[in-house]
Amino acid sequence: MVMMSNSPKPDQQGGGTSVASPSAKERLRISSDELFRGGNELVIDHAGEEYRLRVTSKGRLILTK
Repeated sequence: MVMMSNSPKPDQQGGGTSVASPSAKERLRISSDELFRGGNELVIDHAGEEYRLRVTSKGRLILTK
């Protein structure tokens, strides 16, 4: 499932939060369960390069080239 978030975003200059305006580009939010589909590693093709994203035994994410 792909979800879009409209929650307040951190303000880059003042450290506060600001609500995105309707014209602001929304960030795509995808759950890691959806990405990994039961596995613990996936390959991302980006600009002709291959990156691996994996879940560690402690549940952390590691991205390597």
